Amino acid sequence: MRQLAHPFSADFKPEPYWWEASPQQPGDGTPLPKTTDIVIVGAGYTGLHAAIEAARAGRATVVIDAEAAGWGCSTRNGGQVSTSVKPSYATLKKRYGDALAVAILKEGQASLDHVSGFIRDERIACDFAVTGRFHGAHTPGQFDALARDCDTRHPGFETGAYMVERGQQHSELGTDAYFGGAVFPRHASLDPGKYHAGLLDVARRAGVTIVSHCRVNTLARNASGFDVATDSGSIRAGRVILATNGYTGPLSPWHQRRIIPIGSYVIATEEISKDLMDRLFPTDRILSDTRKLVYYYRPSPDRKRVLFGGRVSLSETDPRLSGPKLRAELVRLFPELENTRISHSWAGTVAFSFDTLAHCGEDDGLHYAMGYCGSGVGMAGYLGARAGRRAAGLDAEPSAFARIPHTSRPFYTGRPWFLAPSVALFRLRDRLGL
Repeated sequence: MRQLAHPFSADFKPEPYWWEASPQQPGDGTPLPKTTDIVIVGAGYTGLHAAIEAARAGRATVVIDAEAAGWGCSTRNGGQVSTSVKPSYATLKKRYGDALAVAILKEGQASLDHVSGFIRDERIACDFAVTGRFHGAHTPGQFDALARDCDTRHPGFETGAYMVERGQQHSELGTDAYFGGAVFPRHASLDPGKYHAGLLDVARRAGVTIVSHCRVNTLARNASGFDVATDSGSIRAGRVILATNGYTGPLSPWHQRRIIPIGSYVIATEEISKDLMDRLFPTDRILSDTRKLVYYYRPSPDRKRVLFGGRVSLSETDPRLSGPKLRAELVRLFPELENTRISHSWAGTVAFSFDTLAHCGEDDGLHYAMGYCGSGVGMAGYLGARAGRRAAGLDAEPSAFARIPHTSRPFYTGRPWFLAPSVALFRLRDRLGL
């Protein structure tokens, strides 16, 4: 396959495509209050949904972020909204029993309902659409596994998923690289930058104080709550919510040992013709596949570009280096794009957990929600909202994700030394079709 000598367009930018319509905002000089009811660390989806719920419950709420609000994965993701639960019902039942397995899956569906309802009720203009997902099988065996999952019905979590045979695949996607796949009709898409900007507006209207470009350095318990030390001084709060996800660091060593930060890389192509887009992507579905090192992609909301993401290196790298590698995988799936260049290439840090499930909980006033395993657009907002209500004293019933053990591993302190060998193993398994 011929490689372009210059894979980047003349106007290439090493930053998220979503920032074109929703640029990052500089700090506005909002002063840090001396006291508040609730401090939230992190101004992404989790933190802002938590803040909105807490403020609407009448609690004085301050959100603090080390960078611009939304600088992390809340404006760096692919804009795909799923039920966010990776393990199958069979796997969850084996781990936790039927009742808790069903509760987890129901909350996955509730997260999808939450984000769609919130966008509708708050009238956020973010190109939200229920497009459905096509999940391609990269081997015949994976097609059979998907078919078995679709056949495993339970009245508590009907998804409406159905199989598409390889012979009918071109009705979904203009490639022969897959052996058919499954369609999940309830999955959705949005513009992450516009969604986050809308969340910021809602939070400010609710009375939330947002202090950006202000790193939280330490949390210290006191008789009534916490002393929170930041680059801009200290603030005393009755309760704290950690909403840091893939950017969780040494602020809380307990959480740092339970979160695996992993870089995810995305490109946007330059504009392509309408005829080519319609041929390759006859629907507006979001797309992914069954590889361990999954690729996820979609048309841009205006159907002029292809957004393509995944993991293409053993260790973290520069988006200028990952971009051509992602483009090569895109061209492998769609050879018609071999002359299409990259207009944007960027990266973000997602948070995996050791059981590939999200987690939330509370320890004497310290609340948290994190570990969305690369599928957090819906779940982050949902668990953030639940954390905000619990911190405000409104949500007495714990989430199913608070009822499962949040484990670590011996000798793990937050630096994923095992990532490179794991990626190499997963790449080998994908190549062998295992």
